[in-house]
Amino acid sequence: MSNEVDQSWLLESATFSRPIIREIQRAAREGIYDIRGFGAKRKLPTFDDLLLLGASMSRYPLEGYREKCDTRVTLGTRFAENPLVIETPITIAGMSFGALSAQAKEGLARGATEVGTSTTTGDGGMTPEEREHSRLLVYQYLPSRYGMNPDDLRKADAIEIVVGQGAKPGGGGMLLGQKISDRVAEMRDLPKGIDQRSACRHPDWTGPDDLEIKVQELREITDWKVPVYIKVGATRTFFDVQLAVKAGADVVVVDGMQGGTAATQDVFIEHVGIPTLPAVRIAVDALKDLGMHRKVQLIVSGGIRSGADVAKALALGADAVSIGTAALIAMGDNSPEFEKRYNELGTSAGFYDDYQDGQDPTGISTQNPELGKRLDPDIAGRRVANYLRVMTLELQTLARAAGKTNVRNLEREDLIALTVESSAMARVPLAGTDWIPGFEHKL
Repeated sequence: MSNEVDQSWLLESATFSRPIIREIQRAAREGIYDIRGFGAKRKLPTFDDLLLLGASMSRYPLEGYREKCDTRVTLGTRFAENPLVIETPITIAGMSFGALSAQAKEGLARGATEVGTSTTTGDGGMTPEEREHSRLLVYQYLPSRYGMNPDDLRKADAIEIVVGQGAKPGGGGMLLGQKISDRVAEMRDLPKGIDQRSACRHPDWTGPDDLEIKVQELREITDWKVPVYIKVGATRTFFDVQLAVKAGADVVVVDGMQGGTAATQDVFIEHVGIPTLPAVRIAVDALKDLGMHRKVQLIVSGGIRSGADVAKALALGADAVSIGTAALIAMGDNSPEFEKRYNELGTSAGFYDDYQDGQDPTGISTQNPELGKRLDPDIAGRRVANYLRVMTLELQTLARAAGKTNVRNLEREDLIALTVESSAMARVPLAGTDWIPGFEHKL
């Protein structure tokens, strides 16, 4: 006779699901909020909720094997003497040395350079390997000022002032002591092995007027040669974008809540900010309201995964996108090859998000020298380059299907929405109708 208990009649609570129960029990046991990396895991509206309209009679598609579709983008045309010209509208987002290994930072630089795009430093400064292998390197200027020095600013091809990140707008990041090695400690001027928290706001300004002064200071340091970006986490996006333009930004970067992070509170990642889908439309509206759309370039980040995502972001009005988590996955993060080692950490490939612990078996989000040796920067760079090429080819394929000779000619009229929510957020018609929720008039 079987001793198994029939559980088919049990009904799980939607409010107190098993993951919620586990988190309550963990909080009661440990007495501190959960810290992790990665991005939001809750279901959110994404670019998957939009579709592109291909051409047929009313518009003619391009022949992919004979007719060109340009992907080149110029960033920083407003004030900079030397704007960045990138061969694909897909850039690598800022991820710090500290959060990532030196090998990972070098791999990202190699991959970006191979396809003619830019990569970005991150909190903690610029490594020599990163600068050596980056043809175009954006230097992040963050609230913590860890690793910041004017000499590195002058070595950069652009400067990105970080006001906020999509995963934690209004909050700072963390770097736990086990990841503060001798080299990280030296670069950041921090004690080795001691937990550190990045500031949530810059120490020398209290508002947009002070930001304008800081932009001018950075331009003087770099002789007005390089573009100045301002990056904001997507929350009060309309006003933040307009204030960034007022402060003198050449480029505005808007990071949606699907954007990843190395380490912060889980409650931040899941409950603060707005998704990337509405953020890009709101940012474009803000630029158009000022008459600055295309004059100030817009980069969108946060959960970009494919050429289809890129095409839809450009159609909504972005000039380029930036990828972070996807680039790490391309290098090998969460690879099934390391399933056994992930199991030893109490997780599984595809679920690993404890970037803050520094035990990443792939050698990417670690400062352990033995783990770091597992990542070959040359191979990692080739994998990133391959991924960027595939995304760019997908983008071109979709743009040609819509009859565009330049990917930046994609427009909102090329999109339809699959859900009422995505239609309202992106302000494009619901599929099969000429209706946009919240608008009385018909298109």
